[in-house]
Amino acid sequence: MGMTMTQKILAAHAGLDEVRPGQLIMADLDFVLGNDITSPVAINEFNKAGFDSVFDKDKVTMVMDHFAPNKDIKAAAQCKQCREFCGEHSITHFYDVGSMGIEHALLPEKGLVAPGECIIGADSHTCTYGALGAFSTGVGSTDMCAGMAKGKAWFKVPSAIRFNIIGQLPKYSSAKDVILHIIGKIGVDGALYRSMEFSGSGLKNLTMEDRLCMANMAIEAGAKNGIFAVDEVTLEYVKGRADREFKIYEADADAEYDEVYDIDLSQIKPTVSFPHLPENAKTFDEIGDIRIDQSVIGSCTNGRIEDLRAAAEILKGRKVSDHVRCIVIPATQAVYLQAMEEGLLKIFIEAGCAVSTPTCGPCLGGYMGILAKGERSIATTNRNFVGRMGHPESEVYLASPYVAAASAVTGKISQPSEVIG
Repeated sequence: MGMTMTQKILAAHAGLDEVRPGQLIMADLDFVLGNDITSPVAINEFNKAGFDSVFDKDKVTMVMDHFAPNKDIKAAAQCKQCREFCGEHSITHFYDVGSMGIEHALLPEKGLVAPGECIIGADSHTCTYGALGAFSTGVGSTDMCAGMAKGKAWFKVPSAIRFNIIGQLPKYSSAKDVILHIIGKIGVDGALYRSMEFSGSGLKNLTMEDRLCMANMAIEAGAKNGIFAVDEVTLEYVKGRADREFKIYEADADAEYDEVYDIDLSQIKPTVSFPHLPENAKTFDEIGDIRIDQSVIGSCTNGRIEDLRAAAEILKGRKVSDHVRCIVIPATQAVYLQAMEEGLLKIFIEAGCAVSTPTCGPCLGGYMGILAKGERSIATTNRNFVGRMGHPESEVYLASPYVAAASAVTGKISQPSEVIG
């Protein structure tokens, strides 16, 4: 019996010829990630266990992105603890205000993750790096502690679901619509502790930004990880970023999958996930007039340059509705700079948007866009659970940058055609 991509990567990192679903293994790690919320817990456990060094100072990173720039005294203390730990252990890749970005956009951009690698992060959206053909998954802070100290982690080998991607997306449909469609189809536990593997002839029509968006939300279907077959798009992205050798793993022709789904990109329509679960996906033939108070364009899901270009295309020469707060958050400093050089920030500001430094901020109800009781936000973020962006009686609707920008203009949840014509 053959193995899937994920199973091959895990077998190689466990030093085994093969692995099977359900098998418990100890695997070597290529990279360990933490942020300003999860790292302090890992640091406390690291010190409590009596560890005096990390396994490799070049393979551990901490990114100050959730509450940075610091929103309050507690956030400042958390970042200070991370800063001091990374200084003490000479951590090469420590990213603070001015150099940081939203972690899951920053690491691929910096070339810190590559195809075939095994990566853990104390953040659930660490599954993002599967876009590059890596095995990456979120873990708890205690697992991060062990990973930092020993460079190893325990895994239960997942079974897999295959998504055969065909066709090409229509204008104003996006990868966000694809993943919302998939989650709507299989549910928030439809891939529970399984690998979501994406391949097929349509893959060539998805950019790396598209793939990063989709892999990012694999966890919203309950998946252990999401992973894309490595192709020329992957290699072109990695070239010049990851300056080291890496290995490409391909699923065996006889690999076993629990289910196989055909996803025709040409049939994907602009999609919105209604409160309070990402699986509540609806297309615009099911959506009535829903007034919004806020539009958030950014996050580790949709804060890359392609996302900002999409939003700017809708907002150019238009104004945000008087009763809407539109917040644009470039995912990294490099994205911020490129958006500035391309004139996108001018478009946003002239439209009446607020443009923020990179931060996770409003996505997790931290700051920079908290909702009051009864308020609604459309957002390019990844979760819309009760109270996710503020008050437990507020609502979050998940959508693409095109839809978030169009909704900001009309003041209600709208598809691009309602603005562009």
